[in-house]
Amino acid sequence: MIARLKGTLVEKSPSRLVVDVGGVGYDVLVPLSTFYGLGEPGSAVALRVHTHVREDAIALYGFSSPLEQDLFERLISISGIGPKLALAVLSGIDPAELVRAIRGQDVARLTKIPGVGKKTAERIGLELKDRLPQPAVPAGGPPGADATGDVLRDDLLSALANLGYQRATADKSVDAVLKKSPGASFEEALRDVLRGMMR
Repeated sequence: MIARLKGTLVEKSPSRLVVDVGGVGYDVLVPLSTFYGLGEPGSAVALRVHTHVREDAIALYGFSSPLEQDLFERLISISGIGPKLALAVLSGIDPAELVRAIRGQDVARLTKIPGVGKKTAERIGLELKDRLPQPAVPAGGPPGADATGDVLRDDLLSALANLGYQRATADKSVDAVLKKSPGASFEEALRDVLRGMMR
């Protein structure tokens, strides 16, 4: 079972990569969210991998973050959703936004993803809503604190808790990123926090 690949990016297209690891080229299918963060062919690459085994094929699906992989594996656990559709979902919506859409049962947002109809969107919402850990209850900042900053911090801590990170570690990483980039969006801040924690 292949769980991770680290090597040189040989070929790159929006849905498929070839990664050279010790002279062996691995064909890896990726969502657009992972593709956008990659360098050019010849650069180093490290991917988390889901190995999908069928009777007639073995396919590797690569992800740049734990959140992408977690959502992919939750999606393919739903009856009627295979790896191809799960990849299309992750390519059609930012992972953090997908989490919010699922929690909010936002069928309208989910049906904007190519290949996802109303019934599939409803199924994703119904089956995954209760399987995503619930967000932590905001502790509330000190009087006069910036409300927007507090909401962003709480959202980031909630996302990290859902991924299994310890609260103390998450606190330090989130504070460091928000201090460095106070005006960052949720997606940008989460990406920066996860990059820092994966080093």
